[in-house]
Amino acid sequence: MDLSRLEKVSEWEWRIPPQGAMRVPAVIYASEALVREMDEKVREQAMNVATLPGIVGAAYAMPDAHWGYGFPIGGVAAFDAEAGGVVSAGGVGFDISCGVRCLTTGLRREDVMPVQRQLAEALFARIPAGVGSAGAIRLSDAEMDAMLAGGARWAVERGWGEPADLERVEEGGQMKHAKPAAVSAQAKRRQRDEMGTLGSGNHYLEVQEVAEVYDEEIARAYGIAAGDAVVMIHCGSRGLGHQIGTEFLKRMAIAAPRYGIVLPDRELACAPIASDLGQEYLGAMRAAINCALANRQILTALVREVFADVLPRARLRLLYDVSHNTCKLEEHGGRKLYVHRKGATRAFGPGHPELPPELRAVGQPVLIGGSMGTGSYILAGTKASESAAFSSACHGAGRAMSRNQALKQWKGRQVVDELAARGILVKSPSMRGVAEEAPQAYKDVSAVVDAADAAGLAKKVARCVPIVCIKG
Repeated sequence: MDLSRLEKVSEWEWRIPPQGAMRVPAVIYASEALVREMDEKVREQAMNVATLPGIVGAAYAMPDAHWGYGFPIGGVAAFDAEAGGVVSAGGVGFDISCGVRCLTTGLRREDVMPVQRQLAEALFARIPAGVGSAGAIRLSDAEMDAMLAGGARWAVERGWGEPADLERVEEGGQMKHAKPAAVSAQAKRRQRDEMGTLGSGNHYLEVQEVAEVYDEEIARAYGIAAGDAVVMIHCGSRGLGHQIGTEFLKRMAIAAPRYGIVLPDRELACAPIASDLGQEYLGAMRAAINCALANRQILTALVREVFADVLPRARLRLLYDVSHNTCKLEEHGGRKLYVHRKGATRAFGPGHPELPPELRAVGQPVLIGGSMGTGSYILAGTKASESAAFSSACHGAGRAMSRNQALKQWKGRQVVDELAARGILVKSPSMRGVAEEAPQAYKDVSAVVDAADAAGLAKKVARCVPIVCIKG
């Protein structure tokens, strides 16, 4: 990206003042090196978001921002319904509520390594992964609607997990005001056999070691210490969320002129929050959030079964489950706003009333997924993040090259062998998928997390490195 087209506010904040049809500025949080690496499309897309009706504050881009559909991935924007604000399917994304959950195990790295291969094989056999993967669960029409309304709470009520899990999930595990009736029959068909499956792309299930702790006090509150073994699960709403995004983007693009909305880019298709179409999308999107929460809850139950067989001393407790790719009604600055986070994570700071009592003093866990062979991070929300970007932070490393580019440079077997030489076991049904997700295809996750920390978006707590990786 050309830095001469940005105003440098600080070492970690860059501003594009309102120009043309922009209603608010666009703000990028990143180091100079990360901004230089960003595609010009990030700047263009952030400026386009800033033109949408009812936008509040600014259009924000996180340190991992890269080109996306309509909104940049790593984009955050809030809208006021009372000021004619809009909801955009492109501002949420296709894999609605894709997110990460982290489980502590009560084990240490030295407990896992003697059974590393056995554990990897057992997880791979138990967790369906890959394109078109199907699980053992098949939902009837009635159960599908119950799941879309109930989320992780529905899953726990049916034996997949523990009631205590729900205290550590956003929204208590159930997104209110979901409308299963707003979800098409085709979207439901796509999901019927996919509950309890990992999916493909950058989704993964990893057993990790807490390699480094940066804040001992917060780490103790989170129940983690250096050398601990944890599990991270990264997946979303599978085919259902993708179908909802596809259908509503088309409907919003067609309806935009009727609402008097001028789109700088058709991919920014949106509808007034107060409109029938806007409300229908919100209902369907919330149902997809519940689908993702239920899916991760079922996967958690399956992981617990595997650990009970291989490492019966383990006690898997949920640290937190946080989504990206959502639009949520939240209070910021005394106003009720619809906050879009696309490839961005909620990061409530200390004292926030929506946090569990035992986490309220230190802030919300923020889970930043890395790529195979690099590492993931656990951060904590900060009070400064509220004013910086509506309590939002980055969600991952962000791609540095396309999947096609990655395929030209690496073979899946090569990646698996290189990681095995470093003590990381990778299991996947697709060597092509492994090549597409090669660690070098992503930005430096440490640089991204350092920028988020320095900008006050979230505070570094711990770094985790993979021991076992199940890839979709």
